[in-house]
Amino acid sequence: MTASIGTERTAAPVTAAELPRLRRRITGVLIASQMLGGLGVPISIALAPVLATEVGGTESLSGFASTASVIGTALVSLPLAAFMTARGRRPGLVLAYGIGACGALLVVLAAVVKSFPLLMLGMAAFGAASSANLQARFAAADLAAPDRRARAISVVVWASTIGAVAGPNLSAPASAGFAGTSIPRTAGPFLWAAVVFVLTGTLLAVFLRPDPLLTARALSAPAARSAPGRSLRTGFAAVKASPRARLALLAVAVSHTTMVSIMVMTPMDLGHHGAGLKLVGLVISGHIAGMFAFSPLMGWLADRLGRLSVIGLGAGLLSLAALLAGTAGGRHGQSALGLFVLGLGWSAGMVSGSALLTDSVPQGARAAVQGLSDLTMNTAAGVGGAAAGLVMSQAGYGWLNAIGAALLLPLAALALFTARRHPGPAKAGARVDA
Repeated sequence: MTASIGTERTAAPVTAAELPRLRRRITGVLIASQMLGGLGVPISIALAPVLATEVGGTESLSGFASTASVIGTALVSLPLAAFMTARGRRPGLVLAYGIGACGALLVVLAAVVKSFPLLMLGMAAFGAASSANLQARFAAADLAAPDRRARAISVVVWASTIGAVAGPNLSAPASAGFAGTSIPRTAGPFLWAAVVFVLTGTLLAVFLRPDPLLTARALSAPAARSAPGRSLRTGFAAVKASPRARLALLAVAVSHTTMVSIMVMTPMDLGHHGAGLKLVGLVISGHIAGMFAFSPLMGWLADRLGRLSVIGLGAGLLSLAALLAGTAGGRHGQSALGLFVLGLGWSAGMVSGSALLTDSVPQGARAAVQGLSDLTMNTAAGVGGAAAGLVMSQAGYGWLNAIGAALLLPLAALALFTARRHPGPAKAGARVDA
């Protein structure tokens, strides 16, 4: 089989024999971009609540900066998916990182002039880089064999580990570099993030060729690649038609919302118990290591044991994390352990849910459904992040974790129901319609 790749107007042939080599090369570029981009994205996790408190003047606004970033990620997700459907993964990812770089610069400006609305705008634009970081996992799935799809997703998720773990720990030295200038120390790392995003976008623009989405479409059956759906309506229709896709959508959304809601308030809770910026950075780094470092294991489990089993594992890990973090009090070691387990639970839910979602819908609808997934999970997480700040200020960190755990009950119930009523193929990823 040969396919036309590159752009829809410029053709270059690829044979079935060449496909494994192409998969490895595209995956290598995505891994490199995740490592580099991962240095910039986690800065908002460590510093956004603190910066929002400084600029807004009250702790009750602390959750809104992270929420603005999550909402920005959500708002970009569907237009970005539509753009990628029309033009390919490469231009979409490059555009998203460019918007993220502009947002980082706006955050710095907002901190200098003490403008909370400008900070919210900057954080929303900053979220576009997170959207690019998330969409890269679907780029890895574009060319993956169905029975290795979860592992392909997990390897790209894993690639964020180096940058993501190092990123929060670079906050302190990056902040110190702006001592004595008009740029507040908590805003300085965002300038670093802008540079990182520009470099990541450049890497993808130069090396992510041929485009994985356009290649996968060209390699698919003619009926699957004709008139691919781009709209929100297309995504809803595909999810509505598949019970397993509905479960996948819920698994990704609930896992992400629970993780974000607890994570964004953890720096504030640690600060209340005497932790400094360095310790906060270490705890967040451990959390991010849990999110990314063990994702290949989650991908392997999802391919071998099945997507539904790993979704259940993720719900259990997230519940355990809420128990550990919510009862830690001033015990920083227990808080760190809780955040690490929180990351593991997110990894299980995200990898298995993303693979199940891709398995459960036809090729022509995948980009639209993937955009709908990121829109749903980031909108839900945005609401959760905003509510987290209010719950934290009114009821405390323990109650926040209890509410986060309660969100997992509907997911567990639906997973059990789907496993019994809609078991799907005997082998994970066995459906082949790409």
